[in-house]
Amino acid sequence: MSMDRLIETIRQFDGVLELAPEEGSAFPPIAWGDRFYYYAPDGQVPQREQPFATIVTKNYPDDALSDLDRPDRWRLNIHVGTEAFARLIGESPRSDGRAWDFAATDVLLPHPVYRAQGWVSIVNAGPRTQAVAQRLLRQAHHDARSRAERRAQSAPDYEPGQ
Repeated sequence: MSMDRLIETIRQFDGVLELAPEEGSAFPPIAWGDRFYYYAPDGQVPQREQPFATIVTKNYPDDALSDLDRPDRWRLNIHVGTEAFARLIGESPRSDGRAWDFAATDVLLPHPVYRAQGWVSIVNAGPRTQAVAQRLLRQAHHDARSRAERRAQSAPDYEPGQ
């Protein structure tokens, strides 16, 4: 699965807001070239919500175990939650877990930094992980939409000028 095909898949989900910071944008240079996906049907970045998925194309200062600075490497990151993480990875997201090769390609892995928050990752998703990546992305989008709907239902009605 190419990164372009993956991006097109995510763009087809309803209410998706894609942030794709570019050189010279208001975003910090470290984010340039990466992509962040939110459920935001109003087109506004949610104020208290993390993206449901990201695609990173380079190492970050605290995140270099996937070796993304090598040519043609990228990593899909998906928030799956703690229960799904345990089912998928076979260990608690808060455990130290076994030793993982975070640079392995086309393999579902715990996120090297955000595993405790229920994130998984795939470096250069390909034929072995295409189906699971699509399924997890659909579920992550659904979960983000459900959270947004719950927040909207629990927000008190507000009338300007009252």
